[in-house]
Amino acid sequence: MKKVLVILAPGFEEIETVTVVDILRRAGARVTLAATEEGALEGSRGVKVLPDCLLDDAADEDFDMVFLPGGQPGTSNLQADGRVRDILEKMHAEQKNIAAICAAPMVLKSAGILENKCVTSHPSVKDKMDGVSFSESRVVVDGNIITSQSPGTAMEFAFKLVEILFGRERVNTVNDGVLAKL
Repeated sequence: MKKVLVILAPGFEEIETVTVVDILRRAGARVTLAATEEGALEGSRGVKVLPDCLLDDAADEDFDMVFLPGGQPGTSNLQADGRVRDILEKMHAEQKNIAAICAAPMVLKSAGILENKCVTSHPSVKDKMDGVSFSESRVVVDGNIITSQSPGTAMEFAFKLVEILFGRERVNTVNDGVLAKL
């Protein structure tokens, strides 16, 4: 079974989080929502989500992928948390998959793992992505780094993650029930 760690901080972007988690779970991934603090976390639009566990409880598990949703102040909260950086550095050193959407690729940049990588992000943070190869594409895969632009690209991003973890056939199987435009 493929295992995915989703790191949630207060102010996360709800569409990005729930869409990706839902599609990954439909595909058969074991998805763990790990929070940077206790209790239900409020997203950037006021929706509250109850994570599965605290980040400290999941940090030592072996995951196939880590996913960072964007949103503000969620991205800033992720960026300020040293535990997030430690997990990203470990996953990158092990060449595991690292996914980020919207403003969250800035967290990857600050962790120093985007050297010689092509990425995308929300246009509002493009200017803060200096020193990396930037693409205007909606979803970008460069080696083990997968990035996407916004809540509006969350569905295609989620299906790309399924394809990376399970293959194209699983994408088609999941989409038989979802009917997304792929």
